[in-house]
Amino acid sequence: MTSVGTHRAVKQKKRKLKRDRLWWRYLVALIAILFALAPLVWIILSALNPTGGLATVSLSKDMLGLDNFRTLFNNPDYPYLRWYKNSLMVSSIAAVFQVMIGTMSAYAFSRIKFKGRRMSLGGLLLLQMFPQLLSLVAIFLFMSKVSDIVPALGIGTFAGLILVYLGGSMGYNTYLIKGFFDTIPRELDEAATVDGASANQIFFKIIMPLAAPILAVVALLAFIGLMNDFVLASIFLTKTEDTTLAVGLHGLVSGKYETNWGVFAAGALLAAIPVVILFQLLQRFIVEGLASGSVKG
Repeated sequence: MTSVGTHRAVKQKKRKLKRDRLWWRYLVALIAILFALAPLVWIILSALNPTGGLATVSLSKDMLGLDNFRTLFNNPDYPYLRWYKNSLMVSSIAAVFQVMIGTMSAYAFSRIKFKGRRMSLGGLLLLQMFPQLLSLVAIFLFMSKVSDIVPALGIGTFAGLILVYLGGSMGYNTYLIKGFFDTIPRELDEAATVDGASANQIFFKIIMPLAAPILAVVALLAFIGLMNDFVLASIFLTKTEDTTLAVGLHGLVSGKYETNWGVFAAGALLAAIPVVILFQLLQRFIVEGLASGSVKG
């Protein structure tokens, strides 16, 4: 009993010494958490602040209410629900097509040998080194010509904006997904071919299920980026009622209607709901990808 008690005491002493050495790490982690949560707490308090200001937030009952949300939904000058619908539609369609195009392109670069394969992949990667803002003028002029030929795909249409989104993301998504495809053993393809599987069956029934984690990550990043996009949406969507959520909310504080930060905070808070829901739905695939990569031998 004495030896057991002594061993337990030594073990507890080691744990205490370890905690004493790591106290600064806990402090850094606490500061990082507070730093990350501070903007979220502030935007929630601003959304509940009936005065519509950012500098007068408080936790008192008199400074908390749902007036900003009522104004957001009931004021005819703020077609918030239409902005919301436009953003969800454009972001969802563009994200799905980005994943589809990126997956097919990455599969071709990863599994098919063709002339100019390495040069084409390097060209896609090189294009991503230049900011998209540098090509805004060229894209705008190109879409202006498209508007004259096919008005349904030109400036001021959701289809035209989606096309611009697809072109701007192809290189990054292709390179990212290709890196994951390269980790999938080619022996699986060969075994499926021996068993009589076609190229389509190999792609959809073997490669796609195994690549679910990276596809979930690409879809999540694409959806977040498209929901938050302001520059391209403000340029290619000309009508106020047919704009996206980011552009519409910007109008609330840019003097177009009135400077009301409370309504803006309420709209921004609600805009985060689809992103949180999508992250929760895709979280299982992301965790599975991390876990499978950690035990791969």
